[in-house]
Amino acid sequence: MSAHLDAVGGVEGERCPFMPTYGPPSVQFVRGEGSWLWDSHGKRYLDFLSGLAVTSLGHAHPAVAAALFDQAQTLLHVSNLFATDVAPDVARTLDRLIGGGGQVFFANSGAEANECALKLARRFGGRGRHVVVSAFGSFHGRTLATLHATGQPAKHEAFQPLPEGFRHVAWDDLDALDAALDPTVAAVLLEVVQGEGGVQPASRTFLEGARRLCDERGALLMVDEVQTGLGRTGRWFAFQHMGIEPDVVTMAKALGNGVPIGACWAKADVAAAFEPGDHATTFGGQPLAAAAARAVLEVMEAEDVPARAAAAGARLAEALQALPGVASVRGLGLLLAAQLEPGGDAKSVAAAALDAGLVVNAVSPTAVRLAPSLLVQDEELDEAVSILSGVMGTGTGQERGA
Repeated sequence: MSAHLDAVGGVEGERCPFMPTYGPPSVQFVRGEGSWLWDSHGKRYLDFLSGLAVTSLGHAHPAVAAALFDQAQTLLHVSNLFATDVAPDVARTLDRLIGGGGQVFFANSGAEANECALKLARRFGGRGRHVVVSAFGSFHGRTLATLHATGQPAKHEAFQPLPEGFRHVAWDDLDALDAALDPTVAAVLLEVVQGEGGVQPASRTFLEGARRLCDERGALLMVDEVQTGLGRTGRWFAFQHMGIEPDVVTMAKALGNGVPIGACWAKADVAAAFEPGDHATTFGGQPLAAAAARAVLEVMEAEDVPARAAAAGARLAEALQALPGVASVRGLGLLLAAQLEPGGDAKSVAAAALDAGLVVNAVSPTAVRLAPSLLVQDEELDEAVSILSGVMGTGTGQERGA
């Protein structure tokens, strides 16, 4: 599409065809390869956002493209009333990478994977024990239930009344979690690293304590790995850094490398709370998405992406910490946030970086998020840091009037 985009994302002179749920797009991307994107004017960009931690093997990975091509010519869809030969391979691999002993429900997104987890918690807890406790600053999705699980009250107001049965506690505060776990609580839902909350890792003490409290009170510990799962943090799943075993794990984003697919894994005795008809999806785990996921997992294991993310993340974090205007760097593996010094404006930094050919985003008013491909090369890491150094060195990113 070569026509110019107008201020609301449509073709110039025409009404925008999209609902106004996003702001005006600043760039129209038309092609990608590896860590690189090209816009409609032919300009090249280094992608250090990966579609919000989705394209973890980079753009247009040949193994994923080939799997999609082959599956599209074989079988696209039959519904979950019938079995296919692709999804079981993916489910078995996910179960093995998590640690074994579980079962999988396939969905189409992270929000839907979390919706499955919430329904499973209620089914497991039974009537009168349905409350799910999550943390302030968390993000679990945009459906009505996952929106209420999300610990960001400002996002709730426009959609009240939201479904009842959700409670929030301070992030990384074990005493607050302890106080919240009364007999009505069926589950605790936590991220290991709050992605949309500013790339905020939990402490090992908090997560170990959460596991202990859930065991003591008979509640499920559910871990949202939608942004952190499948190698991004330097382990297959971020909870594996913390020495805990969740009862339920949700994932999406990286699983399809851009093809919509999510999954909810649960220990077999927990999954047994569901009966036929309790939950369903028309498209979840359908052959095309499952074929993409199978190819993604094969490449991830062959490339040992957790080890690559750990090494590349350490290199990137060290280089970011040395930049002018960066006060600190936080995160795990290749999910990082550069916290700006006082007066820093992350939106201005991200906008200037985009102009200079680097895609990052402002995950908070004062922090820039970086989540490159897990196959990113050292020279690409160095180039991204060089671009940010130039942006920071010009004083771009200071608050207006500062």
